Amino acid sequence: MKPLRLLFLRSEQTRSSMKPRIQRTLPNPRFQTRFPALSSIPAMSAFFLSICFFSNIAVGQEKPGGTLQKIKEGGVIVIGTRESSIPFSYYDQNNQVVGYAQDLAHLVVEAVKQKLNLPNLREKLVPVTSQTRIPLVQSGSLDLEAGSTTNNLEREQQVSFSNTFFIVSTRLLVKKDSGIKDFPDLKGKNVVVTAGTTSERLIHQLNDKDQMGMQIIAAKDHGESFLILQSGRAAAFMLDDALLAGERAKARNPSDWVIVGTPQSKEAYGMMLKKDDTEFKAVADAALAEAEKNGTAETLYKKWFLSPIPPKGLNLELPLSDDMKRLFQNPNDKPLQ
Repeated sequence: MKPLRLLFLRSEQTRSSMKPRIQRTLPNPRFQTRFPALSSIPAMSAFFLSICFFSNIAVGQEKPGGTLQKIKEGGVIVIGTRESSIPFSYYDQNNQVVGYAQDLAHLVVEAVKQKLNLPNLREKLVPVTSQTRIPLVQSGSLDLEAGSTTNNLEREQQVSFSNTFFIVSTRLLVKKDSGIKDFPDLKGKNVVVTAGTTSERLIHQLNDKDQMGMQIIAAKDHGESFLILQSGRAAAFMLDDALLAGERAKARNPSDWVIVGTPQSKEAYGMMLKKDDTEFKAVADAALAEAEKNGTAETLYKKWFLSPIPPKGLNLELPLSDDMKRLFQNPNDKPLQ
């Protein structure tokens, strides 16, 4: 069975090369007898042009309508979610996925329902990590990823992003009595980051550039990173400030922890979708832009950042920043780095 499987895989991988294979088989006499008019050069030229034209149409059809067509045929939209990205996408005390990004994703789903005239469209939620989210979007296993993913130029080579729905800065979470006030204070200390995040890349760059001698620990997710910090195995946890506030809210005594440090970057969160799927992106962009302009997004912001949230009913107390106010006035999908 293995050879047959290999043959199948190769045939799948080489579909895009069908045109050259047709060209190589044209001299076959059986083919020419079926199409005697091809013996003339003008006719053959027209034939090749027609193949190229229709081949391009066939390939092009998947780019603008691939995901929407897949959703329409299956009657389900698959959304990637996070397990512990408080308050964007995480499990509450009832093991339900909740959060600011999750609420905005529901608005995108409603827009898809209207676009496809599918009032009974189902949502399938799939948990992802910082390391698995991009490959799952690239492979088509996810239609949309709605968590806390930074839109940057490097990632835009791999996937597409919706309009920005949040803007953050990368800082540090430390114990209040640690004596750590800024990044230079981390020299020679252990620092934890979540694997696959932009913070992981930034802290390595800082460590190498300034020869700080930090020991950098990479945890699998934000929850594990905070556990490492709480256990004392790390002196600081570097991440986006809004996510650090979410982790702090999970602590037994949130007041024991403070967010400090000069921001090392300003980042824009967007929802990920398959690269160059312009039609699906247009639906997602329009849904987010409408929410940001008509006040819905600000209402959701107050719900998740200025009010008690699950699981412990704590208030993150993060007022709407000037960056967010500008975003709501002018929705866009521009990366900030």
